[in-house]
Amino acid sequence: MINIKNLLDMKYFYFAFLLSLGLIPADHANAQNVTGAGSSAAAPIYRSWAKAYFKATGSKVDYDPVGSSAGMKKIQQQATGFGATDVYPPEKDLMEHGLLALPVAITGITPIVNLPKVQSAQLRLDGNVLSRIFMGEINRWNAVEITALNPEMSLPDLPIKVVVRADGSGTTYNFADYLGKVNPQWKATYGTKTSIAWPAGFLAFKGSDGVAKGVRDTLGAIGYLDFGYVAEYGLAAVQMKNAEGVFLGPSIDGFRAALSHSDWSASGAFHSTLTQRPGKSVWPITMGTFVVFPKVTQAPEQTAQALKFIIWSFLNGDTLVQENNFVRLPDRVQASAFKLITSIRDHQGKPLGMSLMSSLNSFAQ
Repeated sequence: MINIKNLLDMKYFYFAFLLSLGLIPADHANAQNVTGAGSSAAAPIYRSWAKAYFKATGSKVDYDPVGSSAGMKKIQQQATGFGATDVYPPEKDLMEHGLLALPVAITGITPIVNLPKVQSAQLRLDGNVLSRIFMGEINRWNAVEITALNPEMSLPDLPIKVVVRADGSGTTYNFADYLGKVNPQWKATYGTKTSIAWPAGFLAFKGSDGVAKGVRDTLGAIGYLDFGYVAEYGLAAVQMKNAEGVFLGPSIDGFRAALSHSDWSASGAFHSTLTQRPGKSVWPITMGTFVVFPKVTQAPEQTAQALKFIIWSFLNGDTLVQENNFVRLPDRVQASAFKLITSIRDHQGKPLGMSLMSSLNSFAQ
């Protein structure tokens, strides 16, 4: 019989859940490929998970980092096993397209610059100045608004080259969400969207890799992207002033602090954004990233293979999440995610796999 102490261990429960759905591959000979598409910010996680998953199961994961908007379109059409987005979709959209969204991990958006003699986490900006730069109102690096925040720095007399996303992006959505919270003019003019009608003269690139390369290769540039790309491309991150008035650089601890000051940790709900949370150690532009599945799949084998990958990654991927500068989900949020997974059905209304409780005893011996 099942040891009740084991049931109190969240990881054991997940393992039993995985077994009960028949989602652990028996051997490499039966391995089948997995497809996914969407968020470029989350691509480092999926790449790491895919490498480990292939080693463990023999199944390859083909993840296409086309951006959150394109990923949502693919999963709406059930043209891929899972979609990935950095925006929790509106409930009306989930209902209209018969989808459910599960959180995967937490990260942060980092403004990055390319300026002579400016090191990472040296330049200071606040939300108001950052928003005005991205509205095209502040256009030189030695502008009085920037020098006032950096009195000990000698800033160059260079034009600001603003680098932005050209494609629909969850990173853009969360960045805009933050700017709207710190500047009412931004909120009224641009709102919170995955695609922004940027001012003329901005340099637009596709994907997080495109933005990273655009800033790296453009003197005087500023852009925004996921924290995981900063070290990979050798970029200079910006210090930001948070909701408590504290200047700090982006960090795993700052993302974790934002998470701890949210309803994600308090209740297990994960629908709200994580920007501009209170707390002295909070990074102000924190965001979650999500995986999306159809509630009723017309391609049950495709969906089942994707579920195998995601659930296996939840069980085994905590270390890989942290190695890629993301924050793992709280156990309460993971539990909410697994509860949602049990609702996925095939087109005949049958759950994907056996019921959970019917096989717990047989696998717990």
